[in-house]
Amino acid sequence: MATHYASFLCFIILLSSAAGEAIDGGFTVELIPRDSPKSPYYDPLETPYQRVSKAVHRSIMRLAGLGSNAPRDPSADITANHGNYLIKIGIGTPPEPIVGIADTGSDLIWTQCKPCHNCFRQVAPMFDPRKSITYTVVSYHSPKCKVFEDTSCSPQGSLCQYHALYRDHSYSKGYIATDTISLRSTLRSSIKFPETVFGCGYDNNGTFNVRTSGIVGLGGGDASLISQIGRSYGSKFSYCLLRYADPSSSKLNFGSNAHVSGQGTVSTPLIQKSPKTYYYLNLEGISINRRRFNSSSCSPRHVAGHGNIIIDSGTSLTSLPRDLYEQIESAVSTAVHLPRVQDPRGSLNLCYRSSGDLRDPPNITVHFTGADVKLNGYNTFVHIAPGVACFAFVPSTCDKVIYGNVAQMNFLIGYDIAGGRLSFKPANCSHH
Repeated sequence: MATHYASFLCFIILLSSAAGEAIDGGFTVELIPRDSPKSPYYDPLETPYQRVSKAVHRSIMRLAGLGSNAPRDPSADITANHGNYLIKIGIGTPPEPIVGIADTGSDLIWTQCKPCHNCFRQVAPMFDPRKSITYTVVSYHSPKCKVFEDTSCSPQGSLCQYHALYRDHSYSKGYIATDTISLRSTLRSSIKFPETVFGCGYDNNGTFNVRTSGIVGLGGGDASLISQIGRSYGSKFSYCLLRYADPSSSKLNFGSNAHVSGQGTVSTPLIQKSPKTYYYLNLEGISINRRRFNSSSCSPRHVAGHGNIIIDSGTSLTSLPRDLYEQIESAVSTAVHLPRVQDPRGSLNLCYRSSGDLRDPPNITVHFTGADVKLNGYNTFVHIAPGVACFAFVPSTCDKVIYGNVAQMNFLIGYDIAGGRLSFKPANCSHH
């Protein structure tokens, strides 16, 4: 069986059980920060430093697993949790609420299903396909079986089986099926998508929390939620990521609600490559206090103009080609006049003694093709321990270059997949 490598985007989606009508043009759902009190992951006993430290560790592990062998107009609430973001969705008729991790770095929608042979513990009731009148298992010979690439024919009969393997070695196995997916919009109506392809998992394990049921893939592949509902909503979505400690929630928007425009908006080409799962941009360079640095060590297929960086809301840190990172680190260390300290976990290179946000952080601008994105101090430094602030960028190889979610905080980011554009707009995500 082929292996599918994906990454966790850090959203939770809960499917709605309320009846309602579809909204013309677009809709919005809540996007919940993983560490928000609204999040099922919320642990009131953890300190903010513990939460950020765990997010950094997950980001390092996620980056270590990414490589050349990687696979190939509604809205929802977004909630932050340990550097992840969560959405709420629903499956079946009548709909059963499902708590899933929303992941822009993978495609398949899946949830644990009864009867489950080997499953991680979850607090919420497990989805029972026998209770849904719209549930159908897909035949291996059906075109819908081919929507997800890692499928095989079941030993018993001709049913379509899937195997999703993630970079941290978490996995899910089960049957490809179709059912009605419901998204609860911010208008509290339920928007239904009949015959949506998803995975009904009977063998699932890994780094899953007891309060989640699976994953909702938001990548660019054919099996993702974005691709499956895109025909109805113009293949557009947008989100606004809160800072980790923000107790509120922001929105995941679809269709006309996902349009990003107005003062401060900049746009850059959104590049489609193989695999279609990932969203690629062209990174041309980075400026530190108006001194610009460009990367030149990568092979032609990894340089600007060819889609040389993945934008990923599921990875906390931003990783850069090593030569570019070393120039940036040197410039930042020259610009920051604070005592240097060691990262207690040994993950990050550049750390300082600071009790809060850096008072005078260096001015850092990321130069994408056609779009200069000026970052704030909280986009570039994270507090991983009391009195310790570390630079949220790390060195990497050319095939593991990622624009992480710390750099995306408090930007409204719109994906126009059909138009091939991605837009950034500075925003207060608590109000989006």
